Amino acid sequence: MGLEEEISLEEIENSAFIDELIRRGYSFALYRIPGETAPHFLMQSNRDASVTDGFEKLDRQKGFVIAPFRVSAECPVVLIRPDLFSLDDARAWLNGEASSSDDALQVVDDASLKDPVDHPLKTDNSSSKDMSSVSDTNYLENYTHCFDLFIDALHNGKYDKLVLSRKQEKTLQADFSPATAFYKACKQYIYSYVYLCHTPQTGLWLGSTPEIILSGEKGAWHTVALAGTQSVQNGQLPQKWDEKNRKEQAYVSSYIREQLLSLDICPQEQGPYPVFAGALSHLRTDFRFTLPDSNGLGSLLHLLHPTPAVCGLPKAEAYQFILENEGYDRRYYSGFIGWLDPDGKTDLYVNLRCMNITDGASVLYAGGGLLSSSVLEDEWLETEKKFQTMNRLLSSFLLS
Repeated sequence: MGLEEEISLEEIENSAFIDELIRRGYSFALYRIPGETAPHFLMQSNRDASVTDGFEKLDRQKGFVIAPFRVSAECPVVLIRPDLFSLDDARAWLNGEASSSDDALQVVDDASLKDPVDHPLKTDNSSSKDMSSVSDTNYLENYTHCFDLFIDALHNGKYDKLVLSRKQEKTLQADFSPATAFYKACKQYIYSYVYLCHTPQTGLWLGSTPEIILSGEKGAWHTVALAGTQSVQNGQLPQKWDEKNRKEQAYVSSYIREQLLSLDICPQEQGPYPVFAGALSHLRTDFRFTLPDSNGLGSLLHLLHPTPAVCGLPKAEAYQFILENEGYDRRYYSGFIGWLDPDGKTDLYVNLRCMNITDGASVLYAGGGLLSSSVLEDEWLETEKKFQTMNRLLSSFLLS
């Protein structure tokens, strides 16, 4: 069955419109929360989203957040402040049918639409970088070099855990539709948070992530420790987990527990237990807690991020080691993404199983937690399996 046959006629029509928003350079997000069937859409009528240089500055803020692993001038924390909340509203606005009395919904003049800002989608990818020359051997050599650095540091006893990630680059056909890939992901990954997000500051990102960093509303809040990885076995969750996976999960749980207790928050815990994440399974522990008020969500996120699930322990030392030795900038991979609303419902997820789509190409990201007992072949295979989450969405659009 072809990709187009897997989604409905309405979704095909929506995809064409969303891809046009990307070409025109607008700031928007399309996302589907686990357990829900209909995606949410939001869009900012002026193209540039807000940026800030710190997670704490998200206190009292409302909007769709795209936060990096490491905040920098090139990768700031970005906040979309939407004024359009449905595809129908966005269509009407772009067609000049929105109310002319509403200053926030003024149609962009024709000249700016004919000369849009730089965007990741073009009909001609002849000038794009050819990723086909990057062989699996090159990827493995680079990963092996980094793995040796990381495992030596773990053997020296300075770190309990380090997370090593890598990227994989793919050349795409000119007719690749990010929005179509989003709708396909919603059908394939029902247990994950699926999103498609674009801003001029971040570029275009597509992901399917299983890990909550913070969700809740009206005083009831939730975060999770998610670590340890196994393949799903004949469609069933694995019930037996080796010591390495259980220990890795325990590190993340202990960290979250200590961070919450440092704020005099005593969470209720459930787990660890196995959960689905595409064709993989992870061990998960839920932490549920209350907050006296929700005006300090940015400060709480600063305290939690990055968790040992994407960084390591001790946190500060592991974070610096990764920046110095991983060999590339993770950008928005292993940051967090989602809707933030201190007065309503918040749904923020760690940005895993994701890709950054550029002109004619896609950069995929995956990683895994290393302990002193980790084995190179096992860890490489784990990242390969994690890449499959996004590769399945690209299979119809890769250049041979």
